[in-house]
Amino acid sequence: MTTGLHSDAVRALRDWSVADADQEQLRLDYLGHLAERPDGLWRACLPAHITASAVVVDPSAGRVLLTLHPKVGIWLQMGGHCEPGDRTLASAALREATEESGIQGLELLAVDGVPAPVKLDRHLVRCAGKDQPENTHLDVQYVALAPAGAEEQISEESLDLRWFDFDKLPELTDVSVRELVAIARKLTS
Repeated sequence: MTTGLHSDAVRALRDWSVADADQEQLRLDYLGHLAERPDGLWRACLPAHITASAVVVDPSAGRVLLTLHPKVGIWLQMGGHCEPGDRTLASAALREATEESGIQGLELLAVDGVPAPVKLDRHLVRCAGKDQPENTHLDVQYVALAPAGAEEQISEESLDLRWFDFDKLPELTDVSVRELVAIARKLTS
């Protein structure tokens, strides 16, 4: 049985127009996953499930907020698993960004008044535990705009939480995060 969140995820991915061939293939793969799996948004869906994330930016200061992830050991955007209370994929991303940043008043970047993804990223993780096989996160990534001068508050889900200048990302950041930050910078400049 599909949920409103499932229907929204299909709509968000179907309506998202992508110029990049690799991103288009991921978009089609994600839609195929959702067509085959009514449970495709939930953590229990293995070997893959949709996740939602948002890179938090303060465009007025030219900075991005990243979290040092305790399980992965690198700096990432805020994000995670969808929860039953999430009505839309965008609201899942916004909830995660708010919880992990401690910043109230975040707003997702919108296209024609509707929050829209900016990037997709498929990666292997061990979210079921160290002794469990890896599974795949099909991450749908958004940009969250922080109010000017916003101050972060670290949560228990992070080893560290810091603002970085767009041009001075930490060494322990992967290519995917660097690409996401570059997209966010371009869209908010």
